[in-house]
Amino acid sequence: MENNTPLLNLRNIEPGDYDELAALMDLVFYDVGGAWPRMTIMDLIHQFPEGQICIEDSGKIIGAALTIKVDYNRLSLSHTYTDIITEQNVIQHQASGDAMYGLDVFVHPDYRGLRLGRRLYEARKEVCRDQNLKAILAGGRIPGYQRVAKELSVLEYIEKVKRREIHDPILSFQLSNDFDVKRIMKNYLPEDDKSCGYATLLEWDNVFYEEEVPLLESEKSLVRLGIVQWQMRPMLSLEDLMDQAEFFVTSLSNYQADFVLFPEFFNAPLMGLKTGQNSVEAIRFLSEFTEDIKQRFSQMAVTHNTNIIAGSMPILENGRLYNVSYLLHRDGCIDEQYKIHITPHEQRDWVMDGGEKIKVFNTDAGRIGILICYDVEFPELGRIMAEQDMQILFVPFWTDTKNGYLRVRLCAQARAIENECYVAIGGSVGNLPRVDNVDIQYAQSAVFSPSDIYFPHDATITEASPNTEMIIFADVDLDKLKFLNKEGSVTNLRHRRTDLYGPLNRSK
Repeated sequence: MENNTPLLNLRNIEPGDYDELAALMDLVFYDVGGAWPRMTIMDLIHQFPEGQICIEDSGKIIGAALTIKVDYNRLSLSHTYTDIITEQNVIQHQASGDAMYGLDVFVHPDYRGLRLGRRLYEARKEVCRDQNLKAILAGGRIPGYQRVAKELSVLEYIEKVKRREIHDPILSFQLSNDFDVKRIMKNYLPEDDKSCGYATLLEWDNVFYEEEVPLLESEKSLVRLGIVQWQMRPMLSLEDLMDQAEFFVTSLSNYQADFVLFPEFFNAPLMGLKTGQNSVEAIRFLSEFTEDIKQRFSQMAVTHNTNIIAGSMPILENGRLYNVSYLLHRDGCIDEQYKIHITPHEQRDWVMDGGEKIKVFNTDAGRIGILICYDVEFPELGRIMAEQDMQILFVPFWTDTKNGYLRVRLCAQARAIENECYVAIGGSVGNLPRVDNVDIQYAQSAVFSPSDIYFPHDATITEASPNTEMIIFADVDLDKLKFLNKEGSVTNLRHRRTDLYGPLNRSK
């Protein structure tokens, strides 16, 4: 490039540009085959002219971006380069596709450093928005990997590039342009020795994408969960407790949480309002507040436009004591789930009884289930809910020691895997010195996912700091559960051997 300031022009590629474009591709892609045949470029221009973009300097093409339309559900999964361009150089463009796929972005070596690649990426994003497409996908080479392949796994390499400890000429650029690495694809382009055949599947989401269905018929896909890791502390009154609860509901609703989860027996501090009681008297005294708390939470759910799972509270019915979790919908409806399995402590010290029904609830943000603490340690309950198409399982819990907590956590993670659902657990922390049997707490609230390529590598979306009062958020994508059920590495629900053990759908 001469020292003169370039005169740049961004436009769509035209058929007469082929010779100049091919020369530039031969220069940039000399190590992976060079230019595509004229027929391939002509097909791109004919089938998707808006997606073929170039930058010229004083009439000379110095950079270009080539793009097709694809089916998002298919190409957001692992694939190879030949799924995009066949060995006969036929482009697999889908005119009805709901996403764009970036084939190549390339800039003349003499013009690098002018951020022309960024201009081409921004132009692509504008096309994606203008055509109301869901996302831009791309299979990204990692040509810097060959240099360190003996020392680092490909995952370690990508992580170091993300942390900017290593610079990769392609991946570093794509990450700086708001693309996220969704997965690693092996043998994407086997002849790409510099990348050792690997590629990253990158995705840029169009936040302005609108599903073309009537609003009232659309299903919410991205759901925000809010979990309160509640500090047990002495309370002076019911108002004191509800003020603290509303503080958390307000905070979570300000972040547009679709659900707010409180822990099991979060209202236990109210037992300290009356002294001199034995354990049975204290828990029955606590049950006297349940109806009032339920109604106040229902009002909060409507006022703050969020669905609340009010942990669990004791309720006295016909002389029998139960542990109940209430679901307060933001439209004012109220549902309830009784704890099914009563712990030895609850039976011995509080004389509690277990419930008889398992339910799955329809909400405006998916089908959910609730299992209170000990119940999550029984896999049959989660499976019954899964057979009723549960998508999110909420587990309010109370545990006093770390080993008790780990029973809940590990079983909750198992429920997420075997039932192909998200699981949110919420517990309490702190101490209640004056309250018998609920005096110490241990918790680390969290949200778990199934363990597959669509989800975090450790199947943990978020988790709180142990034994610290705080709130945590998690955005869960219900569409990913559909992909998992159909095309997961394993498909637990589809592979059940009901010929051996039969279905478990026995809700009453």
